[in-house]
Amino acid sequence: MKQPKHLLVIRLSAMGDVAMTVPVLRELTKTHPNLKLIMLSRGFLKPLFADIPNLMFFTADVYGEHKGVFGLYRLAKALKASGIDAVADLHNVTRSKILCFYLKLFGIKSIKTIDKGRAEKKNLVNNPIKKAKQLKTTISRYKTVFQQLGFNLDLSKPQFPAKKPLTKKILALTATKTKPWVGIAPFAQYDTKTYPLDLMEKVIKALAQETYQLFLFGGGAKEVALLEEIAQKYTNTIAVAGKVKLQDELLLISHLDCMLAMDSANAHLAAMQGVPVVTLWGATHPYAGFMPFNQSLESAVLPDLEKYPMLPCSIYGNKTCVNYQDAMRSILPETVVEKIKFLLQ
Repeated sequence: MKQPKHLLVIRLSAMGDVAMTVPVLRELTKTHPNLKLIMLSRGFLKPLFADIPNLMFFTADVYGEHKGVFGLYRLAKALKASGIDAVADLHNVTRSKILCFYLKLFGIKSIKTIDKGRAEKKNLVNNPIKKAKQLKTTISRYKTVFQQLGFNLDLSKPQFPAKKPLTKKILALTATKTKPWVGIAPFAQYDTKTYPLDLMEKVIKALAQETYQLFLFGGGAKEVALLEEIAQKYTNTIAVAGKVKLQDELLLISHLDCMLAMDSANAHLAAMQGVPVVTLWGATHPYAGFMPFNQSLESAVLPDLEKYPMLPCSIYGNKTCVNYQDAMRSILPETVVEKIKFLLQ
């Protein structure tokens, strides 16, 4: 197969899934330095790709200019005019399928689409965890698409970008680093994936008493207010939420020594920069393939699977099993603290 020279990559949402494309695209451009890339995604995610060479970010305005079939037609025309000769559809939803259909009409013949393994994931949810097995990771599924386009990739020994100096704006918030920095992102899109806040406070209290500097991450007015309230209670604790833009937040995350997060975007934002991540899992499970990049399963903390054997109840966390609402309460704060201490050692 003739390798493409100008490749369109489609991944429109969500943030965590988009973040997982970053280490794959880094490796792609490292091993194929003459390849040009266009990354099509939501506009606010542009900072995720700032350090990738030969990549142009293209904003998909799917609620405005590119809304509906006519908007996608306009988008396809603009993308075709940019000179692309192949497409990697890493999303595989109705919107990306329509876009690829138009691009085929415009003469782009080399189009490969991700296999999300929907049947496998459905089967995973329908089986007790003791009978379940690890599914192909999302990162591996991305890699397969590029292999189908003729690109060989080896993600086993990733190289992460060198840390850039912190800006004055961030230093005004953090001060100079004199102790290990630990990020904590207590929230997730769904309650079934969110560690109970009263237990998370116990984790924060215990870590704040150690020789660590804690930074609390989140988004949305409600989360910002909650995290600020928590930060005021404990020493060595700063709420970052709502105080910096995504670009600065990514820079700060790159300087962390560890990140504690749910099965959520913040876990992937840290992992894509080579930061060790401890993840807490509720209704979902790492077996579904959403473990953060280059992290060991040993850094994933799960509920008591003897007491809650039907986990995972959901692939994305949008549903739970009957009487499993308190599954994450079986994760002891002491267990979380010890896991973080172990990673920092």
